[in-house]
Amino acid sequence: MDEQFKLGGLGRGLCAKGCGRQDKQLNTYDYLADIPGGEDATDLVEVQFKNTRKGYYRNTNHLPLEKGDTVAVEASPGHDIGVVTLTGRLVPLQIKKANLKSEQEIKRIYRKAKPADIEKYEEAKSREHDTMIRARQIAKDLGLQMKIGDVEYQGDGGKAIFYYIADGRVDFRQLIKVLAEAFRVRIEMKQIGARQEAGRIGGIGPCGREMCCATWMKNFVSVSTSAARYQDISLNPQKLAGQCAKLKCCMNYEVDTYVEAGKRLPSKEITLQTMDAEYFFFKADILAGLVTYSTDKHVAANLVTLTAARAFEVINMNRKGEKPEKLDTGTAISVRPSDLVEQESLTRFDKRKKNKKRKDKDNRNINAARKNNGGGETTVANEKGDKGNKERRGKERERNKDGKQSEKQENKDNRNNKERHKPDNRKKHPNAPQANKQAQPAQPVQQARTDSGSPNE
Repeated sequence: MDEQFKLGGLGRGLCAKGCGRQDKQLNTYDYLADIPGGEDATDLVEVQFKNTRKGYYRNTNHLPLEKGDTVAVEASPGHDIGVVTLTGRLVPLQIKKANLKSEQEIKRIYRKAKPADIEKYEEAKSREHDTMIRARQIAKDLGLQMKIGDVEYQGDGGKAIFYYIADGRVDFRQLIKVLAEAFRVRIEMKQIGARQEAGRIGGIGPCGREMCCATWMKNFVSVSTSAARYQDISLNPQKLAGQCAKLKCCMNYEVDTYVEAGKRLPSKEITLQTMDAEYFFFKADILAGLVTYSTDKHVAANLVTLTAARAFEVINMNRKGEKPEKLDTGTAISVRPSDLVEQESLTRFDKRKKNKKRKDKDNRNINAARKNNGGGETTVANEKGDKGNKERRGKERERNKDGKQSEKQENKDNRNNKERHKPDNRKKHPNAPQANKQAQPAQPVQQARTDSGSPNE
Protein backbone atom coordinates (compact mmCIF):
# COMPACT_ATOMS: atom_id res chain seq x y z
CA MET A 1 0.00 0.00 0.00
CA ASP A 2 2.87 2.39 0.82
CA GLU A 3 4.37 1.94 -2.64
CA GLN A 4 1.34 3.70 -4.14
CA PHE A 5 2.33 6.91 -2.35
CA LYS A 6 5.94 7.01 -3.61
CA LEU A 7 7.01 9.45 -6.30
CA GLY A 8 9.00 8.34 -9.32
CA GLY A 9 11.46 10.11 -11.57
CA LEU A 10 13.32 13.04 -10.01
CA GLY A 11 11.24 12.80 -6.82
CA ARG A 12 12.03 9.13 -6.30
CA GLY A 13 12.08 8.16 -2.63
CA LEU A 14 10.02 11.12 -1.42
CA CYS A 15 6.76 10.50 0.39
CA ALA A 16 3.60 11.68 -1.37
CA LYS A 17 1.26 10.16 1.17
CA GLY A 18 0.40 13.59 2.55
CA CYS A 19 -1.47 14.59 -0.61
CA GLY A 20 -5.19 13.98 -0.63
CA ARG A 21 -7.56 13.17 -3.48
CA GLN A 22 -8.03 16.13 -5.77
CA ASP A 23 -11.65 15.27 -6.57
CA LYS A 24 -12.72 16.24 -3.06
CA GLN A 25 -13.15 19.74 -1.71
CA LEU A 26 -11.32 21.11 1.32
CA ASN A 27 -8.45 18.64 1.09
CA THR A 28 -5.84 18.91 3.85
CA TYR A 29 -2.15 18.32 3.14
CA ASP A 30 -0.76 15.96 5.77
CA TYR A 31 2.77 17.25 6.37
CA LEU A 32 3.26 14.68 9.14
CA ALA A 33 2.55 11.68 6.91
CA ASP A 34 6.21 10.61 6.51
CA ILE A 35 6.82 10.36 10.25
CA PRO A 36 7.07 6.68 11.27
CA GLY A 37 4.28 5.41 13.51
CA GLY A 38 1.99 8.34 12.75
CA GLU A 39 -1.04 6.20 11.96
CA ASP A 40 -0.74 4.27 15.23
CA ALA A 41 -0.45 7.43 17.33
CA THR A 42 -4.21 8.10 17.31
CA ASP A 43 -7.44 6.40 16.25
CA LEU A 44 -9.06 9.64 15.11
CA VAL A 45 -10.01 9.98 11.43
CA GLU A 46 -11.34 12.87 9.37
CA VAL A 47 -14.24 11.99 7.05
CA GLN A 48 -15.72 14.27 4.41
CA PHE A 49 -19.25 14.06 3.04
CA LYS A 50 -20.99 15.92 0.24
CA ASN A 51 -19.32 19.23 -0.67
CA THR A 52 -17.93 21.02 2.39
CA ARG A 53 -19.37 18.95 5.27
CA LYS A 54 -16.75 17.20 7.38
CA GLY A 55 -16.73 15.18 10.54
CA TYR A 56 -14.26 13.51 12.94
CA TYR A 57 -14.71 9.88 14.03
CA ARG A 58 -12.94 7.24 16.07
CA ASN A 59 -11.61 4.10 14.47
CA THR A 60 -12.56 1.89 17.40
CA ASN A 61 -12.42 -1.28 15.30
CA HIS A 62 -8.81 -0.49 14.23
CA LEU A 63 -9.58 -0.79 10.55
CA PRO A 64 -6.64 -0.31 8.14
CA LEU A 65 -7.88 2.99 6.70
CA GLU A 66 -6.14 5.11 4.06
CA LYS A 67 -7.00 8.38 2.39
CA GLY A 68 -9.73 7.85 -0.17
CA ASP A 69 -11.43 4.90 1.53
CA THR A 70 -15.22 4.98 1.61
CA VAL A 71 -16.55 4.20 5.08
CA ALA A 72 -19.88 3.86 6.87
CA VAL A 73 -19.99 6.03 10.02
CA GLU A 74 -22.37 6.49 12.90
CA ALA A 75 -25.24 8.96 12.42
CA SER A 76 -28.40 9.91 14.24
CA PRO A 77 -30.33 7.92 13.29
CA GLY A 78 -28.82 5.22 11.07
CA HIS A 79 -25.48 5.51 9.31
CA ASP A 80 -23.87 7.82 6.79
CA ILE A 81 -21.40 7.28 3.93
CA GLY A 82 -18.27 9.42 3.60
CA VAL A 83 -14.68 9.44 2.32
CA VAL A 84 -11.58 9.39 4.55
CA THR A 85 -9.53 12.56 3.92
CA LEU A 86 -7.04 12.59 6.82
CA THR A 87 -5.46 10.14 9.25
CA GLY A 88 -2.59 10.19 11.74
CA ARG A 89 -1.09 12.86 13.98
CA LEU A 90 -2.63 15.82 12.19
CA VAL A 91 -6.24 14.89 13.00
CA PRO A 92 -6.08 15.96 16.71
CA LEU A 93 -4.72 19.34 15.58
CA GLN A 94 -7.62 19.72 13.17
CA ILE A 95 -10.10 18.84 15.95
CA LYS A 96 -8.54 21.50 18.15
CA LYS A 97 -8.87 23.99 15.34
CA ALA A 98 -12.55 23.04 14.86
CA ASN A 99 -13.22 23.88 18.57
CA LEU A 100 -14.93 20.61 19.46
CA LYS A 101 -15.65 21.11 23.16
CA SER A 102 -16.44 17.52 24.16
CA GLU A 103 -15.11 14.19 22.99
CA GLN A 104 -18.63 12.81 23.27
CA GLU A 105 -19.41 14.59 20.02
CA ILE A 106 -16.92 12.32 18.25
CA LYS A 107 -18.75 9.26 16.92
CA ARG A 108 -17.28 6.04 15.60
CA ILE A 109 -16.67 4.35 12.27
CA TYR A 110 -18.66 1.18 11.66
CA ARG A 111 -16.90 -0.41 8.70
CA LYS A 112 -15.66 0.09 5.21
CA ALA A 113 -18.56 0.65 2.85
CA LYS A 114 -19.95 -2.51 1.24
CA PRO A 115 -21.41 -2.68 -2.30
CA ALA A 116 -24.92 -2.70 -0.81
CA ASP A 117 -24.14 0.50 1.14
CA ILE A 118 -22.79 2.20 -1.99
CA GLU A 119 -25.86 1.20 -4.00
CA LYS A 120 -28.26 2.59 -1.39
CA TYR A 121 -26.19 5.79 -1.14
CA GLU A 122 -26.22 6.34 -4.91
CA GLU A 123 -29.99 5.82 -4.98
CA ALA A 124 -30.56 8.41 -2.24
CA LYS A 125 -28.15 10.82 -3.93
CA SER A 126 -30.03 10.66 -7.23
CA ARG A 127 -33.15 12.07 -5.54
CA GLU A 128 -31.48 15.22 -4.19
CA HIS A 129 -32.05 17.53 -7.16
CA ASP A 130 -35.74 16.68 -7.59
CA THR A 131 -36.27 17.05 -3.85
CA MET A 132 -34.67 20.52 -3.88
CA ILE A 133 -36.88 21.74 -6.77
CA ARG A 134 -40.04 20.47 -5.13
CA ALA A 135 -39.06 21.90 -1.72
CA ARG A 136 -38.55 25.34 -3.27
CA GLN A 137 -42.06 25.23 -4.70
CA ILE A 138 -43.51 24.20 -1.33
CA ALA A 139 -41.71 27.06 0.45
CA LYS A 140 -43.00 29.49 -2.16
CA ASP A 141 -46.57 28.28 -1.71
CA LEU A 142 -46.28 28.77 2.06
CA GLY A 143 -45.04 32.36 1.52
CA LEU A 144 -41.73 31.89 3.36
CA GLN A 145 -38.93 34.41 2.69
CA MET A 146 -36.18 31.85 2.25
CA LYS A 147 -34.22 30.11 -0.48
CA ILE A 148 -33.41 26.40 -0.35
CA GLY A 149 -29.95 26.17 -1.88
CA ASP A 150 -29.14 22.47 -1.55
CA VAL A 151 -30.41 19.15 -0.25
CA GLU A 152 -28.22 16.35 1.09
CA TYR A 153 -29.53 12.85 1.83
CA GLN A 154 -27.92 10.69 4.48
CA GLY A 155 -26.10 7.59 3.32
CA ASP A 156 -28.90 5.22 4.32
CA GLY A 157 -31.61 7.47 2.82
CA GLY A 158 -33.46 7.92 6.13
CA LYS A 159 -32.67 11.60 6.64
CA ALA A 160 -32.39 14.72 4.49
CA ILE A 161 -30.64 17.99 5.33
CA PHE A 162 -32.12 21.12 3.70
CA TYR A 163 -29.67 24.03 3.44
CA TYR A 164 -31.39 27.39 3.13
CA ILE A 165 -30.56 31.10 3.03
CA ALA A 166 -32.67 33.79 4.67
CA ASP A 167 -32.14 37.41 5.64
CA GLY A 168 -33.95 37.04 8.95
CA ARG A 169 -35.64 34.47 11.18
CA VAL A 170 -38.01 32.06 9.42
CA ASP A 171 -40.79 30.05 11.05
CA PHE A 172 -40.52 26.81 9.07
CA ARG A 173 -42.46 24.50 11.42
CA GLN A 174 -45.27 24.13 8.91
CA LEU A 175 -42.70 23.60 6.17
CA ILE A 176 -41.12 20.70 8.04
CA LYS A 177 -44.48 18.96 8.38
CA VAL A 178 -45.23 19.35 4.68
CA LEU A 179 -41.76 18.14 3.67
CA ALA A 180 -41.95 15.10 5.96
CA GLU A 181 -45.29 14.07 4.48
CA ALA A 182 -44.05 14.65 0.92
CA PHE A 183 -40.71 12.79 1.10
CA ARG A 184 -41.24 10.35 3.98
CA VAL A 185 -37.84 11.06 5.56
CA ARG A 186 -36.50 12.76 8.66
CA ILE A 187 -36.10 16.50 7.97
CA GLU A 188 -33.29 18.75 9.23
CA MET A 189 -33.14 22.46 8.35
CA LYS A 190 -29.73 24.16 8.41
CA GLN A 191 -29.24 27.86 7.70
CA ILE A 192 -26.07 28.89 5.86
CA GLY A 193 -24.64 32.18 4.61
CA ALA A 194 -23.97 33.36 1.10
CA ARG A 195 -20.30 32.33 1.28
CA GLN A 196 -21.18 28.81 2.43
CA GLU A 197 -23.66 28.48 -0.40
CA ALA A 198 -21.05 29.54 -2.95
CA GLY A 199 -18.66 26.99 -1.47
CA ARG A 200 -21.20 24.21 -1.81
CA ILE A 201 -22.12 25.12 -5.38
CA GLY A 202 -18.55 25.83 -6.51
CA GLY A 203 -17.39 27.58 -9.66
CA ILE A 204 -14.58 29.56 -11.25
CA GLY A 205 -13.55 32.89 -9.77
CA PRO A 206 -12.54 36.05 -11.68
CA CYS A 207 -8.89 35.03 -11.27
CA GLY A 208 -9.48 31.97 -13.47
CA ARG A 209 -9.05 29.42 -10.68
CA GLU A 210 -11.58 27.42 -8.72
CA MET A 211 -13.08 29.40 -5.87
CA CYS A 212 -11.23 29.27 -2.55
CA CYS A 213 -14.40 28.55 -0.57
CA ALA A 214 -14.96 25.44 -2.69
CA THR A 215 -11.40 24.08 -2.43
CA TRP A 216 -9.59 24.82 0.83
CA MET A 217 -11.30 27.49 2.96
CA LYS A 218 -13.06 26.22 6.09
CA ASN A 219 -13.43 29.37 8.18
CA PHE A 220 -14.81 32.56 6.69
CA VAL A 221 -13.38 35.79 8.11
CA SER A 222 -15.32 39.00 7.72
CA VAL A 223 -14.10 41.28 4.91
CA SER A 224 -14.50 45.07 5.07
CA THR A 225 -13.94 47.86 2.58
CA SER A 226 -10.96 49.06 4.63
CA ALA A 227 -8.99 46.16 3.11
CA ALA A 228 -9.60 47.68 -0.33
CA ARG A 229 -8.56 51.14 0.88
CA TYR A 230 -5.29 49.87 2.33
CA GLN A 231 -4.46 48.22 -1.01
CA ASP A 232 -5.47 51.29 -3.03
CA ILE A 233 -8.19 49.37 -4.88
CA SER A 234 -11.02 51.25 -6.55
CA LEU A 235 -14.21 50.98 -4.48
CA ASN A 236 -16.27 49.54 -7.31
CA PRO A 237 -18.91 47.13 -5.92
CA GLN A 238 -19.03 45.13 -9.16
CA LYS A 239 -15.29 44.41 -9.01
CA LEU A 240 -14.99 43.93 -5.27
CA ALA A 241 -17.90 41.48 -4.97
CA GLY A 242 -17.49 37.77 -5.63
CA GLN A 243 -19.99 35.24 -6.91
CA CYS A 244 -21.66 35.20 -3.49
CA ALA A 245 -22.43 38.96 -3.85
CA LYS A 246 -20.19 39.60 -0.83
CA LEU A 247 -16.74 41.18 -0.71
CA LYS A 248 -14.06 38.86 -2.05
CA CYS A 249 -12.29 36.82 0.60
CA CYS A 250 -8.98 37.17 -1.25
CA MET A 251 -8.79 40.86 -0.31
CA ASN A 252 -7.69 39.74 3.16
CA TYR A 253 -4.75 37.72 1.86
CA GLU A 254 -2.31 40.59 1.26
CA VAL A 255 -3.79 43.38 3.35
CA ASP A 256 -1.18 42.93 6.13
CA THR A 257 1.65 43.31 3.62
CA TYR A 258 0.12 46.48 2.23
CA VAL A 259 -0.41 47.93 5.71
CA GLU A 260 3.23 47.27 6.58
CA ALA A 261 4.47 48.76 3.29
CA GLY A 262 2.15 51.77 3.64
CA LYS A 263 3.86 52.77 6.87
CA ARG A 264 7.03 53.52 4.87
CA LEU A 265 5.24 56.11 2.70
CA PRO A 266 4.52 59.76 3.61
CA SER A 267 1.03 60.82 4.64
CA LYS A 268 -1.44 61.77 1.94
CA GLU A 269 -2.28 65.03 3.72
CA ILE A 270 1.25 66.44 3.52
CA THR A 271 2.03 68.76 0.61
CA LEU A 272 5.48 69.41 -0.83
CA GLN A 273 6.76 72.96 -1.35
CA THR A 274 9.25 73.91 -4.06
CA MET A 275 10.56 77.20 -5.44
CA ASP A 276 8.01 77.32 -8.23
CA ALA A 277 4.94 75.35 -7.10
CA GLU A 278 3.13 73.37 -4.42
CA TYR A 279 2.62 69.65 -4.98
CA PHE A 280 -0.27 67.56 -3.67
CA PHE A 281 -0.49 63.80 -3.21
CA PHE A 282 -2.00 62.10 -6.27
CA LYS A 283 -1.35 58.35 -6.04
CA ALA A 284 1.14 55.81 -4.67
CA ASP A 285 2.61 52.47 -5.68
CA ILE A 286 2.66 50.94 -2.22
CA LEU A 287 4.75 47.84 -2.85
CA ALA A 288 7.27 49.66 -5.09
CA GLY A 289 7.62 52.56 -2.63
CA LEU A 290 6.84 55.27 -5.23
CA VAL A 291 4.67 58.36 -4.69
CA THR A 292 3.23 60.58 -7.42
CA TYR A 293 2.46 64.27 -6.79
CA SER A 294 0.45 66.80 -8.80
CA THR A 295 0.40 70.59 -8.85
CA ASP A 296 -3.41 70.52 -8.76
CA LYS A 297 -5.30 69.06 -5.83
CA HIS A 298 -8.10 67.52 -7.89
CA VAL A 299 -6.69 67.07 -11.41
CA ALA A 300 -3.60 65.28 -12.69
CA ALA A 301 -1.31 68.17 -13.68
CA ASN A 302 2.50 68.18 -13.97
CA LEU A 303 2.78 64.75 -12.37
CA VAL A 304 6.09 63.93 -10.70
CA THR A 305 6.93 60.45 -9.37
CA LEU A 306 9.32 60.25 -6.41
CA THR A 307 10.73 57.58 -4.20
CA ALA A 308 9.62 57.54 -0.58
CA ALA A 309 13.12 58.54 0.56
CA ARG A 310 13.11 61.62 -1.69
CA ALA A 311 9.62 62.59 -0.50
CA PHE A 312 10.70 62.44 3.17
CA GLU A 313 13.79 64.46 2.28
CA VAL A 314 11.68 67.25 0.77
CA ILE A 315 9.29 67.13 3.76
CA ASN A 316 12.20 67.60 6.18
CA MET A 317 13.48 70.53 4.10
CA ASN A 318 10.04 72.18 4.19
CA ARG A 319 9.89 71.80 7.96
CA LYS A 320 13.19 73.66 8.22
CA GLY A 321 11.83 76.42 6.01
CA GLU A 322 13.81 75.39 2.94
CA LYS A 323 12.43 74.76 -0.54
CA PRO A 324 14.22 72.77 -3.24
CA GLU A 325 14.40 74.08 -6.79
CA LYS A 326 12.97 70.88 -8.25
CA LEU A 327 10.94 68.11 -6.71
CA ASP A 328 12.79 65.28 -8.41
CA THR A 329 16.54 64.74 -8.47
CA GLY A 330 16.66 63.94 -12.18
CA THR A 331 17.27 60.21 -11.72
CA ALA A 332 15.19 57.98 -13.92
CA ILE A 333 12.56 55.88 -12.16
CA SER A 334 11.36 52.75 -13.91
CA VAL A 335 7.59 52.68 -13.59
CA ARG A 336 5.82 49.53 -14.67
CA PRO A 337 2.87 50.05 -17.00
CA SER A 338 -0.45 50.07 -15.21
CA ASP A 339 -2.15 48.36 -18.12
CA LEU A 340 -0.91 45.01 -19.38
CA VAL A 341 -1.97 45.92 -22.91
CA GLU A 342 0.74 48.57 -22.99
CA GLN A 343 3.42 45.90 -22.80
CA GLU A 344 2.45 44.28 -26.10
CA SER A 345 1.19 45.50 -29.43
CA LEU A 346 -2.44 44.80 -30.22
CA THR A 347 -1.46 43.81 -33.77
CA ARG A 348 1.28 41.36 -32.78
CA PHE A 349 -0.76 38.37 -33.97
CA ASP A 350 -1.56 39.89 -37.37
CA LYS A 351 2.06 39.57 -38.51
CA ARG A 352 2.10 35.89 -37.66
CA LYS A 353 -1.09 35.38 -39.62
CA LYS A 354 0.34 37.13 -42.67
CA ASN A 355 3.57 35.12 -42.50
CA LYS A 356 1.56 31.91 -42.26
CA LYS A 357 -0.48 32.83 -45.34
CA ARG A 358 2.72 33.64 -47.26
CA LYS A 359 4.28 30.31 -46.28
CA ASP A 360 1.16 28.44 -47.34
CA LYS A 361 1.20 30.22 -50.70
CA ASP A 362 4.89 29.39 -51.25
CA ASN A 363 4.23 25.77 -50.35
CA ARG A 364 1.39 25.57 -52.87
CA ASN A 365 3.62 27.06 -55.55
CA ILE A 366 6.38 24.52 -54.82
CA ASN A 367 3.93 21.63 -54.98
CA ALA A 368 2.52 22.89 -58.25
CA ALA A 369 6.03 23.21 -59.75
CA ARG A 370 6.92 19.68 -58.68
CA LYS A 371 3.76 18.32 -60.27
CA ASN A 372 4.54 20.06 -63.57
CA ASN A 373 8.07 18.60 -63.56
CA GLY A 374 6.68 15.09 -63.23
CA GLY A 375 7.82 14.57 -59.70
CA GLY A 376 4.34 13.71 -58.46
CA GLU A 377 2.57 15.13 -55.44
CA THR A 378 4.98 15.71 -52.60
CA THR A 379 4.81 17.27 -49.19
CA VAL A 380 6.56 20.41 -48.14
CA ALA A 381 7.29 19.53 -44.55
CA ASN A 382 11.02 19.82 -45.20
CA GLU A 383 10.56 23.09 -47.04
CA LYS A 384 9.14 24.75 -43.93
CA GLY A 385 12.16 23.90 -41.85
CA ASP A 386 14.79 24.45 -44.58
CA LYS A 387 16.47 27.74 -43.86
CA GLY A 388 18.39 27.74 -47.14
CA ASN A 389 15.23 27.57 -49.21
CA LYS A 390 13.74 30.48 -47.30
CA GLU A 391 16.84 32.58 -47.93
CA ARG A 392 16.88 31.58 -51.60
CA ARG A 393 13.23 32.56 -52.05
CA GLY A 394 13.91 35.86 -50.31
CA LYS A 395 16.89 36.62 -52.56
CA GLU A 396 14.88 35.72 -55.66
CA ARG A 397 12.12 38.12 -54.61
CA GLU A 398 14.73 40.85 -54.06
CA ARG A 399 16.35 40.20 -57.46
CA ASN A 400 12.97 40.25 -59.15
CA LYS A 401 12.13 43.47 -57.40
CA ASP A 402 15.48 45.04 -58.38
CA GLY A 403 15.10 43.74 -61.94
CA LYS A 404 11.68 45.28 -62.26
CA GLN A 405 12.96 48.60 -60.97
CA SER A 406 15.97 48.58 -63.34
CA GLU A 407 13.71 47.66 -66.26
CA LYS A 408 11.39 50.54 -65.45
CA GLN A 409 14.34 52.93 -65.28
CA GLU A 410 15.75 51.64 -68.57
CA ASN A 411 12.40 52.07 -70.32
CA LYS A 412 12.17 55.60 -68.99
CA ASP A 413 15.68 56.44 -70.28
CA ASN A 414 14.87 54.98 -73.69
CA ARG A 415 11.77 57.11 -73.94
CA ASN A 416 13.76 60.21 -73.04
CA ASN A 417 16.44 59.41 -75.67
CA LYS A 418 13.84 58.86 -78.35
CA GLU A 419 12.22 62.17 -77.58
CA ARG A 420 15.62 63.88 -77.66
CA HIS A 421 16.77 62.38 -81.03
CA LYS A 422 13.43 62.42 -82.76
CA PRO A 423 13.85 64.06 -86.23
CA ASP A 424 11.81 67.14 -87.23
CA ASN A 425 9.60 66.19 -90.16
CA ARG A 426 8.56 69.75 -90.91
CA LYS A 427 9.80 71.11 -94.36
CA LYS A 428 12.27 73.98 -94.03
CA HIS A 429 14.09 76.09 -96.67
CA PRO A 430 17.81 75.33 -96.72
CA ASN A 431 18.72 79.05 -96.68
CA ALA A 432 16.11 80.05 -94.15
CA PRO A 433 17.62 81.95 -91.21
CA GLN A 434 17.58 80.00 -87.98
CA ALA A 435 17.90 82.91 -85.65
CA ASN A 436 14.62 84.57 -86.53
CA LYS A 437 11.99 83.58 -84.02
CA GLN A 438 9.15 84.78 -86.28
CA ALA A 439 8.54 82.86 -89.53
CA GLN A 440 9.23 84.82 -92.76
CA PRO A 441 6.50 84.88 -95.44
CA ALA A 442 7.01 82.30 -98.14
CA GLN A 443 8.34 83.58 -101.55
CA PRO A 444 6.62 82.66 -104.79
CA VAL A 445 8.03 79.73 -106.67
CA GLN A 446 8.65 81.79 -109.83
CA GLN A 447 10.84 84.24 -107.91
CA ALA A 448 12.88 81.43 -106.44
CA ARG A 449 13.65 80.07 -109.90
CA THR A 450 14.76 83.52 -111.15
CA ASP A 451 17.16 84.01 -108.29
CA SER A 452 18.72 80.65 -108.77
CA GLY A 453 20.04 81.69 -112.20
CA SER A 454 18.80 78.73 -114.14
CA PRO A 455 20.41 78.26 -117.70
CA ASN A 456 17.02 77.57 -119.24
CA GLU A 457 16.11 81.25 -119.08
